[in-house]
Order: sequence, then C-alpha cells, then structure tokens
Amino acid sequence: MLEEALGHLVRGIVDHPDDVDVQMRNGRRGKSLDVRVHPDDMGRVIGRGGRTATALRTVITALNDDRAVRIDFLDVAER
Repeated sequence: MLEEALGHLVRGIVDHPDDVDVQMRNGRRGKSLDVRVHPDDMGRVIGRGGRTATALRTVITALNDDRAVRIDFLDVAER
C-alpha cells in the first residue's frame, strides 16, 4: 500500500512517470522504500532545499500510522 501511494505521488511530480519504480525493503532498521526516477527528474523529486522529499516522507509516515519509513531516492541508472 505504501509503495502504491508513494508511486502515485511521485508520478504526479515527474516528467518521466514511466521510469518511476518504488520497492519496499525490510531491513534491520525497519521498512525502507527505494524510489527510482529518471535522472532528469531527481531535482523535482527532492525539491528546493529538500522540501518535496520532506513532504513525501511526511505523507508516507502519516499513512503508516505515524511510524517513520525511510525513503531513498535513486536515479534509474543506480541498479
């Protein structure tokens, strides 16, 4: 559910929505979401001063019953 919600939000921001891929990982430190976007869209997803990334993290944390979820933004070249 979190992957779908984050993917939907990110696709609405970027210029290359077909390149958006969100995957959940469960690690030692809890849940983590890897978001892969086209390299040209990285600035859009992070935003000026990290504001967009912070807003996305806030929304996903709220959807996860106020439990923090780590979100890593990667470009599609990093596989």
